[in-house]
Amino acid sequence: MMRRSLFPVLALVVLAAGCGANSGSPSRQSAAPVATSTPAVVDSNQFIHEYYLRRPAAGSALGLHEFDGQYRLPARAELRAEAVRLRDLRARLDAELLALKPGSRRHGEVRLLQTVIDGDLLQFEGVRAAERNPMFYLTSLDVSLYLKRDWKPLVERVRDLTSILSQAPTVFSIARNQLEPVLPRPWVETAIEIADATGAFLENEVLTAGRACGNAEVLARFETTVKSAAREHREFAIWLRTHRLPATTREFAIGRELYQRLLGTELIDLPPEKILELGMRELKAETTRFEAAARDVDPTRPATEVFKRIQRDHPTADRLIADTRRNLEAIRQFVVDHRILTMPSEVRAEVTETLPPFRATSFASMDTPGPFEKKATQAYYYVTPVEPNWPPAQQEEWLTAFNYYTTDVVSIHEAYPGHYVQFLALNASDASPVQKAFYSYAFAEGWAHYSEQMLLAEGFGQPADPARASAKDRVRAASYRLAQSDEALLRVCRLCASVQMHCFGMSLDDATKFFVENCHYEEKPARQEAIRGTFDPGYCFYTLGKLQFLKLREDWKHQEGTAYSLQRFHDEVLRHGGPPLRLLRETMLKDPAQHSVLF
Repeated sequence: MMRRSLFPVLALVVLAAGCGANSGSPSRQSAAPVATSTPAVVDSNQFIHEYYLRRPAAGSALGLHEFDGQYRLPARAELRAEAVRLRDLRARLDAELLALKPGSRRHGEVRLLQTVIDGDLLQFEGVRAAERNPMFYLTSLDVSLYLKRDWKPLVERVRDLTSILSQAPTVFSIARNQLEPVLPRPWVETAIEIADATGAFLENEVLTAGRACGNAEVLARFETTVKSAAREHREFAIWLRTHRLPATTREFAIGRELYQRLLGTELIDLPPEKILELGMRELKAETTRFEAAARDVDPTRPATEVFKRIQRDHPTADRLIADTRRNLEAIRQFVVDHRILTMPSEVRAEVTETLPPFRATSFASMDTPGPFEKKATQAYYYVTPVEPNWPPAQQEEWLTAFNYYTTDVVSIHEAYPGHYVQFLALNASDASPVQKAFYSYAFAEGWAHYSEQMLLAEGFGQPADPARASAKDRVRAASYRLAQSDEALLRVCRLCASVQMHCFGMSLDDATKFFVENCHYEEKPARQEAIRGTFDPGYCFYTLGKLQFLKLREDWKHQEGTAYSLQRFHDEVLRHGGPPLRLLRETMLKDPAQHSVLF
């Protein structure tokens, strides 16, 4: 999914909806704080409410609409206060854990909450995103959720997003005051790009979409506020160019100690050196698989050239949505027919064109409602069509990204049995509110990435009887393997680049070259991948998550013996929420000696 986004997802600044003075009153009062000297049990519902009270945008996205229209100003004093609150909660959770039985559901919940806190403290006190990353402030003003999902009438959502955008002047004033004089250059350059693009997005697409609400009184404030917010974004971009870009540094690495803490948020205790060793070994193995698949397609040409040739096999512009929809249903039917897992629901993800406001930043994406959403429950698989005014060469270049093989691999990742099935299973499970409110990066992206490899291994796109398959069918099967391997090469390159950039001094230029040479990218997209890695070292978790799923499957299969089936394994995996995979191992594996063996 990340490859198809022109602007990187800011996973490292996930707290950007952060803490500060509330622009509106919460729907209910927070419970009184518990004294730090009393190691009381941390109430799960109170934890969730107070957590998202301080991150209202994330709460709304989960379907907790008591937080709609609220905003928390990211002032330094309030951020520090939140860090103090989190440290207090961490101490209380530590005390509670001592009294819990290992392996119990509450034991797992407490450890999950500990990882949530550890990740947040890493950002507040380690990476210091509010002082070092201007994107922290830009992501906090994202109101796209209010346009994409219709959980309540548009006029009410327009009122909410107006309330949020009214904070823009104060937010950027805080940013200018809090950002350090010398910042990492790729972070500033990316922030300038996002700020300029967001200004245009607000003044064009957001204004157009909001005007459909039809309420003159609401529209008057909406239009004034959106135009002001657009201007604030552009002025922030100008300020960054003038006051921060000239003094930027090439230093962006978080360093070995903080990287180890990042791994710890996924309960991975291996040192970065071992993670890099693991990544380089996987890169070598995946390169071998890529080259073997290319030879099966055409043994006379270099592997990279073979891959570029299969990209020409794509739908026409007017068939793009229909073909994607048809193929998605075929993928779903394969999952059902081959008993890959128990399909949690008959409700399909709806394939549709990416909404016009979001076409500039997405090729294809899965938009699922939050686990607590009760009204806007339809999930959408967005595909971005070519624009009619593009010249033929640009249309053709765009459509190569939607070649049949890669598009099906992406559909596996995003929908069946990837992210959409993950969402359906979570909703259908008896997972607790904590398990539904928090999930790990490695679990979510690792499952989707694992699904790509697993489904092809189970025969998707492959002939039922290879020995009797026609030459055409064998080439088609190899083309699927080549497309899937290309996706895997990207993710393992992210892993290797992440560790090397943040722990071992790899420069941005060297990382760009690494992507060009090892996952067959052109210079521009390779540079984008390297830049993302400077502020999202966690994109290592795509591959680390996939490898953990493969190891867990191997160990569970050995444990279950003749009772094992792939369907049973997947059903069991998906009924526990999305915790760090170490916690899933502790739940599914009976032998404690196996719990810490992640890879």
